[in-house]
Amino acid sequence: MKRTASYFVFSFFVCCAVMDSASARLRVWTVGSARRVLRNEAADTTAGVAISAARNEWEGFQILVRADEPVEGITVQAGDLRGSADAVLRADDARLYRQHQIEITKGTYRNEAFKPGWYPDPLIPFKHPLTGAHLTGARFPAVPFDLPAGQTHGFWVDIYAPAEAKAGQYRGAYRVVSGGGTAIDVPVTLEVWDFALPRVSTLQTAFGSPAGRMRGYYRERAGQGKEAEPSDWDAVEAQCAEMLSRHRINATPPGLRPAAQADGSYEVPSEQVDRLREFIDRYHVNAISIPNPAGIFKDPAADRQKLFAWLKSWNDAAAQLDRPGVTFYIYLKDEPNDEEAYKFVQKWGSAIRQAKSVVKVMVVEQTWTEKGKGGADSDWGQLHGAVDIWCPLFCLFRADSAAKRQALGETIWTYTALCQGGQPSPWWHIDYPLLNYRAPAWIAWRYRIRGLLYWGGMSYWRQVEDPWTDAWTYGRPDLVYNGEGTIVYPGRPAGYDGIAPSLRLKALRDSVEDYEYMSILERRGLAEEAQKIVEPLAQSWFDWERDPAEYEKARAKLAKLIIGAE
Repeated sequence: MKRTASYFVFSFFVCCAVMDSASARLRVWTVGSARRVLRNEAADTTAGVAISAARNEWEGFQILVRADEPVEGITVQAGDLRGSADAVLRADDARLYRQHQIEITKGTYRNEAFKPGWYPDPLIPFKHPLTGAHLTGARFPAVPFDLPAGQTHGFWVDIYAPAEAKAGQYRGAYRVVSGGGTAIDVPVTLEVWDFALPRVSTLQTAFGSPAGRMRGYYRERAGQGKEAEPSDWDAVEAQCAEMLSRHRINATPPGLRPAAQADGSYEVPSEQVDRLREFIDRYHVNAISIPNPAGIFKDPAADRQKLFAWLKSWNDAAAQLDRPGVTFYIYLKDEPNDEEAYKFVQKWGSAIRQAKSVVKVMVVEQTWTEKGKGGADSDWGQLHGAVDIWCPLFCLFRADSAAKRQALGETIWTYTALCQGGQPSPWWHIDYPLLNYRAPAWIAWRYRIRGLLYWGGMSYWRQVEDPWTDAWTYGRPDLVYNGEGTIVYPGRPAGYDGIAPSLRLKALRDSVEDYEYMSILERRGLAEEAQKIVEPLAQSWFDWERDPAEYEKARAKLAKLIIGAE
């Protein structure tokens, strides 16, 4: 079937939805996935939504409500989306959330565009995100929601296009209902494109373990007499892994532990490998951090034979695992910022690489060497030859230096964290635009960066009493980082133990999915054509397109290229 260019253009239906009632004049409108709408923003007139997705892709949008008078008992009801013949995307498969708002009065460091206000970020699911059970006893229930007068509040809708879905347009409506029973329909059109995203993502991620970080968080709070730990950590682990997987972020698998044998070799028990394979297949994992041998052996030179035998056990485990797309890596050193740390990387990284095992050495450092990094007269030497995977900060990436390492077969990842200097890059804080979470994958692919890293297990909550009400998760009185280290929220205030997602997590998912479009074209020999679409939006970590609509247009162009190559 021939498709015109307009077939692929992201658009919205423009109309106005207003409900007259005895108590209020309720306004309902929609926005796309890449814009955050604050409490004080006025109502818009966009009441319908048209979105698009490949098969095996999630796509989201937002429904906003506002009224001049209070409106009690608001909820959102999903509707089936129907395509040609008997094709249907079932309402039961959609995911609905209410957006919880956090008041932010002081902006993140260097956020010159900051405006005080109530920022939506935590997402409260209508149902338990793993079991689908109705939630009870929540401090912040999702629905029914009592809308205060003169405030804008939002709901998030996630729609999934299954891998077996038929291509074409699906139409239906979502309904906003008040406690009085009056309803407003929101027209929804989803275009399912005629290709599928792979089950396992191409972009690799290392965001840590939310469940692991939570153990320390709840242990500390229990010790302070504030609240008890979850009673079922296995259920928490499963819920965290499923949520990360659904957002195309690597969950943290069960660890492998090579055991020393009598003959001096090491062996990973088969049952551990089998358990890891099951986890990888269930949660679509593509990269695994293994133990740092510096915590096992004293010296790589003195223990060379043992170190090499230990690394060989990983070769054997990888062969038994039989998942060639999975990268094993050692997180050797985080931000080596002194001469001792540089010497450590040089010593251990070189030794590990000499074994020529499947295990890669990752160091969170830029690819170029800072001369005199320790002072005017010091020179710590280079890390070249000791690193397989380089992971510079967004703002410390240099394309020319990275290209030289890539030409030698080395890999580039990247990460963001609090930054007190340099030009502004797309930092990940609540009071920055959601596009800061989506643009990085475009910039990454433009430079063939293959992984994203973040710290804190996405759940660094320990510096605030309640992350649902206080965004200042990291910093000090004179230095604010709103939401630093925190991309998910404790699920208990929403009615369950585990993690609750955020608007920022949704933007990250969209980012990883966008990267997949480019990767599909790269695998099909169309990287040059994709590059022409990507480059205007992603010049560098300091120069990228700020209009969300331009990314949707570019994404549609990428989809058109993919379909044309089928």
